[in-house]
Amino acid sequence: MTSGQPAHRELPTGPWGRPTIVDEAMLRRTTAGTAVGNMVEWYDFGVYSYIAVTLGRVFFPASSGPVQLLSTFATFAVAFGVRPLGGLFFGPLADRIGRRQVLAVTVIMMAIGTFSIGLLPGYAQIGAWAPALLLVARLVQGFSTGGEYGSAMTFLTEHAPDRRRGFQASWLEFGTMAGFVLGAGVVTVLTATLPGRDLLAWGWRVPFLIAGPLGLAGLYLRLKLEETPAYEQLDGRAPQRVFGARRELRRILAQQRRPLLVCVGLVLVFNVTSYILTSFMPSYLSAGLGLPQPVALTIVLAVMVVLMVLLPLVGRLSDLVGRRPVLMTGSLLLVAGSVPTFMLITRRTLTSVFAGCLLLGLIYLCFDSTMPATLPALFPTDVRSGALSIAYNFSVSLFGGTTPLIATALVQATHNLLAPGYYLAVAGLVGAVTVLFTPESAGRPLPTAPPVATDVEEAHELVREQQEAAA
Repeated sequence: MTSGQPAHRELPTGPWGRPTIVDEAMLRRTTAGTAVGNMVEWYDFGVYSYIAVTLGRVFFPASSGPVQLLSTFATFAVAFGVRPLGGLFFGPLADRIGRRQVLAVTVIMMAIGTFSIGLLPGYAQIGAWAPALLLVARLVQGFSTGGEYGSAMTFLTEHAPDRRRGFQASWLEFGTMAGFVLGAGVVTVLTATLPGRDLLAWGWRVPFLIAGPLGLAGLYLRLKLEETPAYEQLDGRAPQRVFGARRELRRILAQQRRPLLVCVGLVLVFNVTSYILTSFMPSYLSAGLGLPQPVALTIVLAVMVVLMVLLPLVGRLSDLVGRRPVLMTGSLLLVAGSVPTFMLITRRTLTSVFAGCLLLGLIYLCFDSTMPATLPALFPTDVRSGALSIAYNFSVSLFGGTTPLIATALVQATHNLLAPGYYLAVAGLVGAVTVLFTPESAGRPLPTAPPVATDVEEAHELVREQQEAAA
C-alpha cells in the first residue's frame, strides 16, 4: 500500500514501525471486497428474520401464530449461542495466521449453512426432524458469523487511513445493510407476488438458495485481498504466534479487561438497536400491528435504503467531531426517544409507521456508522481480532440475538405494544454510561500499529503525534 519507493525512503519510523502511505486504488478494492463479503454474510444471516412468519408455518405448524413466531425467533436466538465459540476459534486464528484467510473461510461457511436451509424438508414431510435440522443449519451460520464481523472490522480498519477511518470503516456497515436490504427485497418480492400457498410450498426456499452463488462471489473477492500493513509489520512481536490460542486467550482476559468490558457495553446498545429494527420490526408490524406482510417489509426496506445513503456521511462526521460525541448522541436519543417512537409506530397509519421506523433508524445510524472504527481501536494489534471477536460475540449472543425473542415475549406477556421501546431505552442508558469510558480514537493510529496516511506530510504528522503519545 505504499505509493512508491522514493516516498518510502522519506518516511520516518515511529514507535510501532514505518507508516504506510495509502494506495487509493488498492484501498478501494480492499473496501469493496470486505464490504461485499460482509454483504453476503448478512444477507445470509438476515434473510431468516424477514421470512420468520412463513418459516414458523413451515417448521412449527402445530403451534398457534404467536407461538410459531416465538419458536422461530428462539431458533434465531440459539444461533447466537455459538457465536462466542466462533469468535473464540476464528478471532485468535486471525491473529495467528492473518485476517484475510479467516475471512475467506467464514464467507463460504455461512453460504453453505444458508444454502442448506433452502434444501430442508418441512415439518409436514419429516416431522420434528425438520426444526432439528433447521437448528443445525442455524448453528453453522452462528459459528461462521462469530468469526466474520470482528475479523472484517479489524481487516478494514487496519487498511484505512487514520484520519479517514470512520468514513472508510463505515462501508463495512454499508455492506451489512446492503445484505439486509437484498434479503428484505427478495422476501418482499416473493411475498407480494406469490400466492400464500406457493410461498409455503416452495417460495420460502428461494432466498436461501440464492446464498450459494453469492457465497462463491464473496469468496472470490476475498481471496484477491492483501493482508493488512499493521499485521505484516508485527514480525516477531506477536506472542500468540508462539504460544498458541490458549495462551493468547489467557493473556487477553488478563491484560484487556477494561477494553473488553467497554466493547461489551458498546456492542450491547449497537446490537439491541440493530435487531429491533432489522429482525424484530418486520414481524412486529405484521403479526403485532396487523399490517400486511409485504407492507411491513417494504417499510423496513425503505428505511434501510435511506440509512445506506447516510452511512458514509455520518462515518465521515465521526472523523471530524470524534467517535464519542456521535455515540453519546445515539445513546441519549435512545433513552429519550424510544418510547415516543413506538407510540408513533402504534398509531398504525402508513405515514406514522414509516416515520417511527425512520426515527429509530436515524438513532441506529449513530452506532452503525461509528462502531466499525471505534471497536477495533480498543485493542492492540497482536490481539485485536481475537479480543474484539470474543467481546463482540459474547455481547451479541447475550443481548443482540435474543432481542427479537425478548421483545416478542415482552409484548406477549404485558400486552403492551410499547414494551420494545422501554427495552431500547434501557439499552441506551447502558450505552451512554459505556461511552464515558470509551477512549477517543478519531484521527489517531490504532494502538500499537504504525500510522496509515494519505501522503508523506501526513505520515510525518502522525508519527510525531504517536511519538508524543508514547512519551
